[in-house]
Amino acid sequence: MEQKSFYITTTLPYVNAPLHMGHALEFVRADTYARYKKSLGFDVYFNTGTDEHGVKIYTKALEGGLDPQEFVDRGFATFQEQLQSFGVTDDIHFIRTTDTKHIRIAQDFWRRVRDNGFLYKKTYHAKYCVGCESEKTDSELDEQGFCPLHPGIELQLLNEENYFFKYSAFGEKLLDMYAQNASFIIPDFRYNEMKEFVKRGLQDFSVSRVVEKMPWGIPVPEDDTQVMYVWFDALTNYISTFADDSVQTFDDLIASENFQKYWVHGNPTQYCGKDNTRFQGIMWQAMLFAAGISCSKQVVTNGFVMGGGGIRMSKTLGNVVDPRDIVNEFGTDALRYFLLREISSFEDSPFTKERFCDAYNAGLANGLGNLTARILTLSEKYLDKIEIEKITIPGMYHTHMEQFDLQKTMEFIWSEIGALDKYINDEKPFSVIKTDEEKGKLLIQHCVQKLDAITTMLVPFLPETAEKILFHIAQNKKPEISLFNRIEK
Repeated sequence: MEQKSFYITTTLPYVNAPLHMGHALEFVRADTYARYKKSLGFDVYFNTGTDEHGVKIYTKALEGGLDPQEFVDRGFATFQEQLQSFGVTDDIHFIRTTDTKHIRIAQDFWRRVRDNGFLYKKTYHAKYCVGCESEKTDSELDEQGFCPLHPGIELQLLNEENYFFKYSAFGEKLLDMYAQNASFIIPDFRYNEMKEFVKRGLQDFSVSRVVEKMPWGIPVPEDDTQVMYVWFDALTNYISTFADDSVQTFDDLIASENFQKYWVHGNPTQYCGKDNTRFQGIMWQAMLFAAGISCSKQVVTNGFVMGGGGIRMSKTLGNVVDPRDIVNEFGTDALRYFLLREISSFEDSPFTKERFCDAYNAGLANGLGNLTARILTLSEKYLDKIEIEKITIPGMYHTHMEQFDLQKTMEFIWSEIGALDKYINDEKPFSVIKTDEEKGKLLIQHCVQKLDAITTMLVPFLPETAEKILFHIAQNKKPEISLFNRIEK
């Protein structure tokens, strides 16, 4: 029987700064889902990488006195190190927008869209947010005239001749596609926002920049006066990742084994933050229509990770929590635990050091860590060997996972932890073993069996911790040191 395939990708962060907590959330969630699908026997293609062109990158490189390529090379190395610190699997495919194969495919994608009649040239005037790398209408600005996502950053005023994408041609096609796929964008309230945006009418947008003003980008084919707009370039990474040395043209790409297996038949799923939903759920889909390629299967949207009081994290306000600091002090799985259990699957949620410490103590130190120590202490003392029967994982676990509600899945797992803890308190195997050895051993064996099942469910979420617990179960030995030491505040 042929193995089923599954394709999942994150967005590509810019390499002008280290990854923040919102990035950590996206990568940890996508990694968790990729691990989950692998556990079900899927052939998973997990794609991520870095966005390395555009004004932000070019400006930051010049400020540091670096050649742009040297700057992005350093940024990519930092990116890979941070993904490791987040516990992201090594079985991952990296794409950089400065990769030769990406440039080759992006240019051929451009040619395909152009030859299909969806690119044209015109002179225009626009306000441009460097932070978002996108144009802004007056209605999208705050009262001070700034982009709400990048307050205080002056907008650039563009006045030049560029190529435009016929975005306006795809409104009806997008709405038809949405009508046929009720769960295309998750959650549904984000989906409704995108539908309403399309219904209001799509406006053609610029997809190139004049080389003289912005030289750091992929050259527009057959026009050396222009480079591609960073978003039009970067979004093609979701398919350029499938190219190898044998793929030289766009036709080669769509005929390739990887493209057919993972894009056409792999239910391509994209994780993104809510500020990216329009680019992933509308713009990229219109570009695919223009190139004659099938659309993505699903776009899963995270809310923002906020500071205390629901205020956006800001260095100026001093409420930023750096994911690297959490990992360095408490470990990778402690960060993953908080992001996966304490942050809403789809809404904005706060991350403060106080909330983190409280959750860590309650859920990890006093919860999972203490339960594991209790059970394995009993099994090591009273059982000569442990016989584990791999049981069917409860359906509720899979239901929540298939809905991409990772927080609900974690709540379900911790309800199982709580139930097992209560079982020990009620049945008292530590006392029964002293008066009825056979019954006591059966009670302890049951506890170990349940711990193994809980740990199996935890493998995609807390891979390091799950591996340790499964090892100690197999060895029938309690951990020599606590899995999670309490944080003394």
